[in-house]
Amino acid sequence: MESVSTTTPLLPEISPEVADNSATAILVLSTVVAVAGSYAFGSAVGFSSPAQPGIVDDLGLTVAEYSLFGSILTIGAMVGALVSGKIADLLGRKGAMGLAELFTVVGWLAIAFSKNAWWLDIGRVLTGFGIGILSYVVPVYIAEITPKDLRGGFTAANQLLICCGTSITYLVGNILPWRLLALTGIIPCLVQLIGLFFIPESPRWLAKIGRWDGSKASLVCLRGKNANIFDEAAEIRDHTRTPEQVKDFGLVDLFQRKYAHSLIVGVGLMALQQFGGVNAIAYYASAIFSSAGFSYKVGTTAMAILQIPMTILGTLLIDKSGRRPLLLSLILQVSAAGTCLGCFSIGLSFLLQDFKLWDFSPFLALGGVLGSFALGMGAIPWVIMSEIFPIHAKGLAGSLVNLVNWFGSWIVTYSFNFVAQWSSAGTFFVFASVCGLTMVFITKLVPETNGRTLEEIQVSIIS
Repeated sequence: MESVSTTTPLLPEISPEVADNSATAILVLSTVVAVAGSYAFGSAVGFSSPAQPGIVDDLGLTVAEYSLFGSILTIGAMVGALVSGKIADLLGRKGAMGLAELFTVVGWLAIAFSKNAWWLDIGRVLTGFGIGILSYVVPVYIAEITPKDLRGGFTAANQLLICCGTSITYLVGNILPWRLLALTGIIPCLVQLIGLFFIPESPRWLAKIGRWDGSKASLVCLRGKNANIFDEAAEIRDHTRTPEQVKDFGLVDLFQRKYAHSLIVGVGLMALQQFGGVNAIAYYASAIFSSAGFSYKVGTTAMAILQIPMTILGTLLIDKSGRRPLLLSLILQVSAAGTCLGCFSIGLSFLLQDFKLWDFSPFLALGGVLGSFALGMGAIPWVIMSEIFPIHAKGLAGSLVNLVNWFGSWIVTYSFNFVAQWSSAGTFFVFASVCGLTMVFITKLVPETNGRTLEEIQVSIIS
């Protein structure tokens, strides 16, 4: 490891009028490679819905066995989330993504060639472990390599590719048998594994481990040879605490008063996102449509067609309006309110169906499922999570927030089929209530992070 100097190292001569906030080719390439992992994440989430009829028929799984298969992805993801921050700190952001994809590839192969529920579950756990790491490290890597004026839109590309992975898996799953569908999940994993050889490491992680020259070289690569990196490099150095300065930052230290706001925002957004029912719909859309008396193939196709353009719109708007204004105006008016209304519509559809009061209740369920999650709420919790913690706390804090997300996802996805058998209408009315609570939480607690460097955000939010 390079020695750590006590003075600011010399930076390459630069032209002060050259801006450092442009999207260079290597920055775009680095983001594309990173979000290939997001696509792999989306594929894993979307797989269980279109694959359900084929797997149940071929392997004779019961409702309980398939509920375990669908939800056990989140068990693996919880383990991955628990170690994701530590792995990303030890191996670097690139190393963590590479390791995650190896587990994901092995998991998909186990699913594709499984002969019983046991191998299905093993493959699903391995895939979950991989995406548990990816769900943390991908937005963190993108946030750490992008200039402040582009960070929101680039980080939101994480959710866009998750959405694309889920939606395209829905579409392809209506055509391909489930084993071939599992094999297609390997493609984005290989794209990322190969692409990692051609992109730079995070300059902030390199600074964290004391590799100042490597950090500057990474910045030059990302911003362009003629870009002015002096201020950004100096700010990174001023706000980076190296291993020599942070010897034993542990979990107890994370619960100091100065980190309370960041933890409440990160944990709260992730928990509310999950208990608002988004993953219940994503994992079991086919079963929801079938129970509501609607064609699951038509329903999932409509979901896929609608979800992608809405997520693209949210990505384009993030840096135009600022993340908190987007949360307040678009999530409150469209996403959280839309999801609330959507879940309420699904619940009302099942209620009308139970009492045989309206022949068009299946279409009410379709409209409810298509209620907008993708615009705003899907992307922004991950964007915010990657920005609000200082570099020395990001590993532990990110693991904790990620763990909460996947634990909430496991509770919802495992219990959904059982709770829905008890009362489908009541289940979605509960989801709608949580979405209403989400609107209040966002209004009161979520900070603005748009147009500010990661270091500026850390200073403002940590008292």
